[in-house]
Amino acid sequence: MATQRRGNPKVRQGVVVGDKMQKTVVVEVQTKIQHPQYKKFIRRRNRFKAHDEHGCRTGDKVEIVETRPLSKTKRWRVRKVLERSMED
Repeated sequence: MATQRRGNPKVRQGVVVGDKMQKTVVVEVQTKIQHPQYKKFIRRRNRFKAHDEHGCRTGDKVEIVETRPLSKTKRWRVRKVLERSMED
């Protein structure tokens, strides 16, 4: 039986800001929204805990995708690493 995909999961791009946990990374996603009254663009940032099987490090640019709850705070997983950081 073929595996079925349910719905249309959210996909975000962000930068890994924490990798101290085992198989979990903290990804910071920045978005720009326009203020409803003043029309100025404001930068907003969200931090997501994502399941990591790729061995991401701090500074890597990654794509994360919404998934079922994996733990108390983890609802995302790393789909792919877009750009590796040059730290070492």
